Amino acid sequence: MAIWHKPEERGHALTALDIDHTDIMPTSVEVSPKEIVPSKGIAAPGHASAVSTYLSRKQKAAIIVRLLLAEGAVLSLQDLPEGLQAELIRQMSDLRYIDRATLKSVIEEFVHEIEDIGLAFPGGIEGTLSILDGAISPSTAARMRKMAGVKLTGDPWAMIAGLEPDLLLNILETESTEIAAVLLSKLKVSVAADLLGQLPGPRARKVAYAVSQTSAIAPDVVERIGRSLADQLGTRAPKAFDDGPVERVGAILNASPAATRDDVLDGLDQDDTAFASAVRKAIFTFADIPARVTPTDIPKITRDVDQAVLVKALVAAVGELEPVAEFILGAISKRMSEQIREEMVEHGDVKPKDGEAAMATITTQIRLLETAGEITLIADENDE
Repeated sequence: MAIWHKPEERGHALTALDIDHTDIMPTSVEVSPKEIVPSKGIAAPGHASAVSTYLSRKQKAAIIVRLLLAEGAVLSLQDLPEGLQAELIRQMSDLRYIDRATLKSVIEEFVHEIEDIGLAFPGGIEGTLSILDGAISPSTAARMRKMAGVKLTGDPWAMIAGLEPDLLLNILETESTEIAAVLLSKLKVSVAADLLGQLPGPRARKVAYAVSQTSAIAPDVVERIGRSLADQLGTRAPKAFDDGPVERVGAILNASPAATRDDVLDGLDQDDTAFASAVRKAIFTFADIPARVTPTDIPKITRDVDQAVLVKALVAAVGELEPVAEFILGAISKRMSEQIREEMVEHGDVKPKDGEAAMATITTQIRLLETAGEITLIADENDE
């Protein structure tokens, strides 16, 4: 392989565009033998098979990386340790132009090694835990990270951006103003705007002003901040439940009989007024339908509810719940409404237990459609 060490001495530094978009020297480029200086331990052009044996594995890796980049491949080299990235830069900077025969030999060797690989392991605890994610318990994964002292690899800000908004909000509230400003600057604009709006006024103003002072922060400082936050968040104990206590209690009471629900809420009011208030907001009952559901969404809800169940729920909606039944009947088509009214008359009385079960089926269907994004509940006025 011949290395053209100083192309600038010709008065023109050849680029990839000058040589058919690649570092391979084509036969159309005329170069004087005096300008081609064989590198130490590297044979002259025309002896590719012998040349490839003298190239180090680092040099071959640099050749493959350069070829892939020249072909437009997107490589995630940032996941490599910084020492390897630096060594790759040094190897690529030492090389110049490579003849086609040498390149072909290196490619063939590379392809042969790739084809001989039967199974590859990630190497390191963090990579292994990523593969086993979902197959082992979160507590085991957290314990292994702590025991091994695993440090985050890759871009820490990508991991931070995927965290729950509540966790990000907690960081903005508890960390220093400068750290909060850097975090806010690294998030998507829509996410940052939403989080900033949830901060108390004085804190939001301080963080917003601190963002204006971040222009002079060095990139390595921003990365260290990201790694520190990521490491800190990575040591948090795994959550035993997907939902918070308010959501869990609210979901249980949603499916409970009215008498049980009222009794539990009265008891919560005496023990923890704030928690009881939060649970009341999380509860959605049959009585909440007129205030929380848009009339145009009622047909979507009744469509997937068995008509016999719907009739039973509407028959049981007497007294304070009678307006709810009229709301539902008024939101569906006139023909369907008249048909259901006739069935209600023919049905007769419904046992309270059966009526509550039918109503619970309707409220469950509403929650399912809301979770699926097919309908949107009107915000409770008390949530403001």
